[in-house]
Amino acid sequence: MNVGDEKGSILDSVVNEVSPVTVLELGTYCGYSTVRIARLLLPGACVITLEFNPDYAAIASQVIKWAGLEDKVQLVEGASGDWIPRMKEHFGVHAFDLVFLDHWKERYLPDTKLLEECGLIQKGTVLLADNVICPGTPDYLEYVRNSPRYNSQYYRSHLEYTKAEDGLEKSVFLGY
Repeated sequence: MNVGDEKGSILDSVVNEVSPVTVLELGTYCGYSTVRIARLLLPGACVITLEFNPDYAAIASQVIKWAGLEDKVQLVEGASGDWIPRMKEHFGVHAFDLVFLDHWKERYLPDTKLLEECGLIQKGTVLLADNVICPGTPDYLEYVRNSPRYNSQYYRSHLEYTKAEDGLEKSVFLGY
C-alpha cells in the first residue's frame, strides 16, 4: 500500500542513483510513492503509474495534482497484464530505466516476465520491489535472485510504521 517513510528513503536513494528518464510504477495506491519518485526526476523524465482500483486512482490523481507534478506523471487506470503489452504503442516508451513494483504481490513475477517478453526492460533497468517479506513474494525473489539475467540486492526495512520486518529487492537487469 503506502511505502512509508523508512522504505521511502530507500526508494529515494535508488531513484537518485539510477537517475531514470522513464519510470514505471505498478501500484499507485494514493500516489505517495509516485510523488516521491516524480519530485526527484530530472526535467524531461516521467513516471507512468498504473493503478487497478478506480477509487485509488482518483485519489492519487488529486495528490499528484496537489503536489504540482502532473507534468511528470501519467496515471493509468487498469490491470497491469492488460497495459504492459500496450506500453510501447500507447506511450511511445522504448524501455523503462526503473520499474517500481508495489501492486498485487502475486503479480510481481508474471509482470516481470511480461516486461521482459515485451522488451520493456533493457540492460541496466532497475526493478525495485516493495513488500518482498511482508506479505512476501517468494516466487519473485527466487526468480530474480537465481536468474543469471539479474543482479539483486536486498534492503532490509520494516513494514510501514511498524517493527515487522519487510524490505525491498533491487534487481538490475543484466541483459538477455
